[in-house]
Amino acid sequence: MSAEDTIKKAVTDNEVVLFMKGTKTMPQCGFSSRVAGVLNFMGVEYADVNVLADEDIRSGIKDYSDWPTIPQLYVKGEFVGGCDIVTEMTLSGELDQLFSAKGVTFDKDAADKIREANA
Repeated sequence: MSAEDTIKKAVTDNEVVLFMKGTKTMPQCGFSSRVAGVLNFMGVEYADVNVLADEDIRSGIKDYSDWPTIPQLYVKGEFVGGCDIVTEMTLSGELDQLFSAKGVTFDKDAADKIREANA
């Protein structure tokens, strides 16, 4: 299976998938840690793809999304963004709206706590 096929499979087979450096339990960069931390705290079930484990995936995901950086978050097959975008969406409530619209289960109280802590 090619890297592109592997990426497509991950994006289509999972409601939420995070392409990241490291894993959701052991992120290996600050940006990946931030996005994984948000998803973990909000109780979102998601697949993690460690791009450090496969150079073809690491470079392929950038071509797939036409986005130059990692991490990359996908929800129901749709590219959402990287760390800065996910952070902004979390703080503005847009991530809650996206999860609700797409039928993704998350802890609204936890999302509110993130916003309160960053107000």
